[in-house]
Amino acid sequence: MSQSQISVPLTKEQAYALVDAVMERDDLALTASAHEDENEEWVFEATCTDEPDIEAFNALARTVLGGKVSFAVEKIDPDFDWVSKSLEGLKPVAAGGFYVFGSHDKDTVPPGVTPLHIDAAQAFGTGHHETTTGCLIAIDRILKRKKPRYLIDVGTGTGVLAIALAKRLRRPVIASDIDPVSVHITKENAQLNGVANDIIAVEATGLENRLISDNSPYDLIVANILAGPLAQLAPAIGRAAMPGATIILSGILTHQAARVIAAYGQQGMILKERITRKEWATLILEKP
Repeated sequence: MSQSQISVPLTKEQAYALVDAVMERDDLALTASAHEDENEEWVFEATCTDEPDIEAFNALARTVLGGKVSFAVEKIDPDFDWVSKSLEGLKPVAAGGFYVFGSHDKDTVPPGVTPLHIDAAQAFGTGHHETTTGCLIAIDRILKRKKPRYLIDVGTGTGVLAIALAKRLRRPVIASDIDPVSVHITKENAQLNGVANDIIAVEATGLENRLISDNSPYDLIVANILAGPLAQLAPAIGRAAMPGATIILSGILTHQAARVIAAYGQQGMILKERITRKEWATLILEKP
């Protein structure tokens, strides 16, 4: 499948506003992000299948930003793993008593931590993003108070959060993702971390999978995706959560948190704690 990348330099606020608008639709891009480049300038980027619909992006930019911008389009070489290349050499991350590292840092693991060996791959979740570290911190705090038995990680990416749970609890964890590549990578990472027998990796859109429904309800649900899909999943997660369950949600910009909290509040869930890291919020909720 051919892919293209569309990008434009903007202010930080403009870049995030355009990301939100693009991710509210399912016809423009596979992913969208805002980040600082090497010159400390903010850039909006989106990855699209085939040729991007420039006219649609221009129309959205006029609506969201109030003016025209000049998008640059670049073909993505299908034989080059841009994700792995961009993540090469990342330093280990310590969060919540977990230590996330790549193969090049396997000799740096300090004593007294839960090691998570996650190499760069074509899936989200190396521990370096604020949403992943926020979830690891949330998991650590929850496991100090309770020992959940029925666990699911929705939108698992590399499987890092599911593996973290399996390592701490030594219990089976369902790890689901809409992307079959992520499911494969999760299985590989589970093997790499010695928890292959505890990670049940399945391909699913949200919670739509027979294995997921057959094993519900759950007393710990983790979902690190995006605010829009999280809000849409609120009813399904509400049904899948048993009374007293803890729900950890991330992938949420701070200004999007109120919308997500409201969506889960409609399902009877109560916000217990919010972890903020830079522009990102991780929410800990509970089903009474």
